Amino acid sequence: MEKLSCFRVPKASFILLPMSLVAIIFIVVYPNDLRLQCLVTGGCQPRPLLSAAHKPALRLLLGVFTVPDAYARRSLVRHAYLLQRASLPADAAVDVRFVLCNLTKEEQRVLVAMEIMLYDDIIILDCAENVNDGKTYEYLSSLPRVLGGGRAYDYVVKTDDDTYYRLNRLTETLRRLPREDVYLGLRVPCWRKDEGSGFMSGLGYLLSWDLVEWIATSEVVRRKKKGPEDIMTGAWLNEAGRGRNRFDMNPRMYDYPQGPDTCFRHGFSPDTIAVHKLKDDLKWAKTLQYFNVTQGLRSSKLYHLH
Repeated sequence: MEKLSCFRVPKASFILLPMSLVAIIFIVVYPNDLRLQCLVTGGCQPRPLLSAAHKPALRLLLGVFTVPDAYARRSLVRHAYLLQRASLPADAAVDVRFVLCNLTKEEQRVLVAMEIMLYDDIIILDCAENVNDGKTYEYLSSLPRVLGGGRAYDYVVKTDDDTYYRLNRLTETLRRLPREDVYLGLRVPCWRKDEGSGFMSGLGYLLSWDLVEWIATSEVVRRKKKGPEDIMTGAWLNEAGRGRNRFDMNPRMYDYPQGPDTCFRHGFSPDTIAVHKLKDDLKWAKTLQYFNVTQGLRSSKLYHLH
């Protein structure tokens, strides 16, 4: 039988060969941006990094309420906000986070974990999933604790996954406003304008950070954390005489234009801040189309959309 020749490979070769392959991958596949780590760690859509000498002039947290099983809706909403990054001013830091209550299914613990690894944009509260049974209170009251001491953000938004915010319009508006005792949204009822009453619609409302800190420690709020969440938030502030800097964004925040115009529903407008009641993909598509979200799409022989 013919003997097979053999040779001894130096141990160092086993180290050098994989290293050389990695180097080739970096140079050939990622010639302009050595970010292979994003495929594993979720750095593909990183938060803009601001140096100590370049601190953001405006810091905003947009908390999108959703439920664990709404994977497809989260994906759509996530993409809609990621595509807005380029239009944001360089000195504005806007963090979009999806807000869930406790995971209850085996598949959720795997699939939601994958989302966190890829995008790092999910907050899981210690509560049972609900709409009006205290989720908003848990969200707002937990932020000062989980984000550490100090002023983590200038403003915090509570919104839902059927609302589309135009972040550049929102940040432009906030630059002109105070940073304390601010309560902003679409006022309800929209036909009454008396100060110190009513509430901002649950489609999305904004609180300054000092109000978030107050909610976290207030006994008034803790005792009244259950009930229609937008009404209760307004009641907390009205009873305590807080949120005195109130800003009604009507007509720039409104419901999707379906049906006759009212004081809370009308056609799309260029200065829109938020559109609500996007209950299905077609409504999302029509809204995004009006605001030219896909106008930056490059032509390619690999696809056609018409």
